[in-house]
Amino acid sequence: MKAMEAKTLKGGGVTSAQGFQAAGVACGIKSGGEKDLALIVSDVPAEVAAAFTTNLVKAAPVKVSMLHSRNGRIRGIVVNSGCANACTGVGGIADAKTMIDCAARKLKTRPREWLVCSTGRIGNRLPMARVRKGIDKAAEKLAYDNGSEAARAIMTTDTRRKEFAMRFKVDGRKVTIGGMAKGSGMVHPNMATMLCFVTTDACIDKRALRSCVDEAVEQSFNRISVDGDTSTNDTVMVLANGLSGTNLLKSYHPQFTLFKETLVRVMRKLARMIVEDGEGISRVVDVVVKGAINIQDARLAALAVVRSELVKTAWTGGDPNWGRIMAALGYSGARIREEMVEIYYDGLLAVVNGQPSKTPVAKLKKIAGKSKFTITIHLHSGMGEYSILTTDLTEEYVRINKGE
Repeated sequence: MKAMEAKTLKGGGVTSAQGFQAAGVACGIKSGGEKDLALIVSDVPAEVAAAFTTNLVKAAPVKVSMLHSRNGRIRGIVVNSGCANACTGVGGIADAKTMIDCAARKLKTRPREWLVCSTGRIGNRLPMARVRKGIDKAAEKLAYDNGSEAARAIMTTDTRRKEFAMRFKVDGRKVTIGGMAKGSGMVHPNMATMLCFVTTDACIDKRALRSCVDEAVEQSFNRISVDGDTSTNDTVMVLANGLSGTNLLKSYHPQFTLFKETLVRVMRKLARMIVEDGEGISRVVDVVVKGAINIQDARLAALAVVRSELVKTAWTGGDPNWGRIMAALGYSGARIREEMVEIYYDGLLAVVNGQPSKTPVAKLKKIAGKSKFTITIHLHSGMGEYSILTTDLTEEYVRINKGE
């Protein structure tokens, strides 16, 4: 089997896999009455693999979930939006643990079988009386077709829900991978600022799942950037409850590669949804670096381009200002030879041997004015390649972020 045999599920999301329920409710964290608390629950204990922010300032729920994710199987995740519960000291840790205790007690499970996440403004304590009532309310609304409500409840500055699922066969049985994500600002490797929750009914070995998730995160959420910031709360969680009834997936299983590649595809789709919903954006740009001495240099070059405010504001104006890209490459730390560099806009040559090509500027402007385009940078120094999906930087982004 090949990953191409995996099919996209229309309207799929975090409850598409067998044995997963979800709910999303409003508990009063957000002042406008929007949904702001979600539960994701597996019918049976599930294997877990998770990835967390590399920011040294970690939110309370990240610290708690990092510990619980190492302890064993997981039954559920409780998530709130509107308050990050970050930089809140020992009180914030207590609040995160209380969220877990409330969910575990309500659903007659053990606290150690739960994970917790938060997203929103940094520095505020959670209104725990409201949160407790919200958890009780969400537990009463759990359903196998309620994934979209949960996806709505984790949104902050997002303008739309982010959900996706795929299905394929292992040992002749249907296996599903589905997920939901949130994020539109403070997005950059490592990891991008976001929350992502993926569920699957695959029966998979814990070490194999960990390996798959590590690779999928690297190929998805560590390859996107909106504004160059990473936050205190970034989290990816993958639960596998085994209810598909297949044989145990290990690295030597004939369909292991199919599972891994489909997981990558699901996460890449969710990551792209985050970028395409970036705060105030008008352009989505794939930046591809080829021909670097190695992958590390290719990454340095790509990151310098997507971090450059001059490059990103030029994209906002539909200006194919490749001179700013050349400058970013020069200070990136990657080993380059100026006279070897080529730059392409949607395959149209803009720079050759480090100098302007003969392509008319009007043609390049037409491409740079599109809502989506690809910039390919060839360094002609080796075999290293790296790509990042990013956005422009607009006046609207500034308006959204000049105050909370």
